[in-house]
Amino acid sequence: MSFSTKNTKVLRVVRSALAVGLLSAGAMAQAADLTIGVILPLSGPIAAQGISTTKGIKAGIEYQDTVKGHKIKMIQLDDASNPSLSTRNAHKLISQDNVDVLIGTGGVPGAMAMATVSRESKTPMVSFTPIGLGGDKAEWVVTTAQSGETMVSAVVDEMKRNGVKSVGYIGFADAWGDVAFAALKKFSAEAGIKVVADERYARADSSVAAQVLKVMAAKPDAVLGGGAGTPGALPYIGLHDRGYKGAIYGTHAILSPEFVKLVGDAGEGLIVPTGPALVGDQLPASNPSKAIIDDYRKAYKAANGEEPYDVFSAYAFDAWLVVTKAAERVPADIQPGTEAYRLALRDAIKTTKALPATEGVFTYSPASSFGDAKDSVVIVKLQKGKWLLQH
Repeated sequence: MSFSTKNTKVLRVVRSALAVGLLSAGAMAQAADLTIGVILPLSGPIAAQGISTTKGIKAGIEYQDTVKGHKIKMIQLDDASNPSLSTRNAHKLISQDNVDVLIGTGGVPGAMAMATVSRESKTPMVSFTPIGLGGDKAEWVVTTAQSGETMVSAVVDEMKRNGVKSVGYIGFADAWGDVAFAALKKFSAEAGIKVVADERYARADSSVAAQVLKVMAAKPDAVLGGGAGTPGALPYIGLHDRGYKGAIYGTHAILSPEFVKLVGDAGEGLIVPTGPALVGDQLPASNPSKAIIDDYRKAYKAANGEEPYDVFSAYAFDAWLVVTKAAERVPADIQPGTEAYRLALRDAIKTTKALPATEGVFTYSPASSFGDAKDSVVIVKLQKGKWLLQH
């Protein structure tokens, strides 16, 4: 055998060894990825929200795509605004894709369905929907959205500052309408404000004329709308059409560009509570969320080619932020893709303390899914189609 032939055989052996080594290294790197399963309503009735949250997730990836040497792998599925599909997708992400954490989804029913799977499978979950869980049900789940109680409490504080003595209510005839009204009753009683009317309507209704007339007959100083999204515009349009001259208030559930377009002149002067992200450019430098909102806006523009325009993308960005900042505190010797990592990540999320995010400062605990307090809430007023910060 010639020297040339020997060299050729040796070279083949070296190449084979290198190929095996590279494949092994690649497999190890893949196994060490932090895998995040994201479920969004990209189709169906609340698809507009899903599109916004997709952009927020993209901004999150732009902001941070590695954690302690682990590349972040994101798997995204559409639940078509259907809670049954939310459940099915969550099971798939956990059993087939071996995700380390879940993020999602739009709409309380879908998010609650995901939370059940999260708890049963012992997989941490961060939602961007206001799901209020306590006790054992909250052990594996947190949300970046504010509770209805927190937001309505802030609204009632604003009513008191503005001298409101009586208030009427027009809200959804469903769980969200009940949550908002219960909070209104509780906090208005503490503030010395009398609730003089409670009227309800279905999300699919096209008119609330009868409800508006009943509320106006009670002659309240102000009216609080307890709707959400574009259907939440109906009470304000009805009040405007019938010449109501009192103050109008709402909750954070109506903060979407679509709502602003639909409500038009009827929304002029509407006062609403929100997290800081919506008016980030109007915040003083002393606001603890100011710096991360600036980072979010830069990441959003880099990822989506436009400026952020709504709150839903901010909630989703915050979910990504909560996961990545918690992952930074997981011990280095615990590897993603394992039961130990999921437990450690859950513990890190639940022990998050004073984390500045775009929607407030988050501090979580094992006993609750909510993480921000009323001091993170800001009040905005709708004037000429723009939300303006009220100091």
